[in-house]
Amino acid sequence: VQLQASGGGLVQAGGSLRVSCAASGGTSSYGAMGWFRQAPGKEREFVAATRYGGGSVNYADSVKGRFTISRDNAKKTMYLQLNSLKPEDTAVYYCATSSQRLISTSMVHTSNYDYWGQGTQVTVSS
Repeated sequence: VQLQASGGGLVQAGGSLRVSCAASGGTSSYGAMGWFRQAPGKEREFVAATRYGGGSVNYADSVKGRFTISRDNAKKTMYLQLNSLKPEDTAVYYCATSSQRLISTSMVHTSNYDYWGQGTQVTVSS
């Protein structure tokens, strides 16, 4: 399984971006798909995740109401729409997949994901 993240960039505070994650490999490997982010000097943190077949969705409190996770199963692509961006959203955004059909509380742990993309930089200027 290979994941390719794209769509990051520089945006002003209050602006929007959409980052994408294209997957290659058997979709039977996917139980859940998620986004994490890592700012300089900080640990990687959970942003959002969804089950591959639909159902459970989870968002970090810091992005709830501003970010939306979605997927196009036919294209094997996952998206993260980032709205009302803040400077504190600046980070490298990573996509990941898990072979497990994770419940919401399990989606937040990096250890539950098997494959990771290379990351895409999102920079929000004030």
